[in-house]
Amino acid sequence: MKQFLLLIALTLLTLSCKAQNTLHYNDEKGSPKASLNELKWLTGNWKGTSSMGEFEENWSVASVKTMLFSFKMWKNDTVYFYEIGHIVEKDNSLVLELKHFDKDLKGWEKQEEKESFRLVKIDGNKFYFDKITYEKIDENHMIVYVLMEESGEELIFNFKK
Repeated sequence: MKQFLLLIALTLLTLSCKAQNTLHYNDEKGSPKASLNELKWLTGNWKGTSSMGEFEENWSVASVKTMLFSFKMWKNDTVYFYEIGHIVEKDNSLVLELKHFDKDLKGWEKQEEKESFRLVKIDGNKFYFDKITYEKIDENHMIVYVLMEESGEELIFNFKK
């Protein structure tokens, strides 16, 4: 009986922690003050592997109040998708903006559209954007958490420089 109750408790804890590393932007609270200088550690080439495939993300040095990035995910020599985007300084805070492309570089979003993720919170080495969190582990390791809205599940990307 004890084991059964423990199993139920662990199951409930797992379900309630489904999205524990990402936050939602709240218009009433707004975004904290921040600058790209706080994210200069992102600069460089990052790579990783997961059950979904291999991935790579490249970040430029900040200039003109923006940091440009590109992302690629592939498995078995087949590209799944690309992203291109930037983090921009806006209204004394930061906004992550991006567009997705398929393996043939056909855009997922309409030409005039992009996805935008406002900064929600900075907590030490974690930078919480709306539904996306960047966590600096050390100079050569980071974790990116992405909330999938449809399922409520967090995808976890472990990167190494």
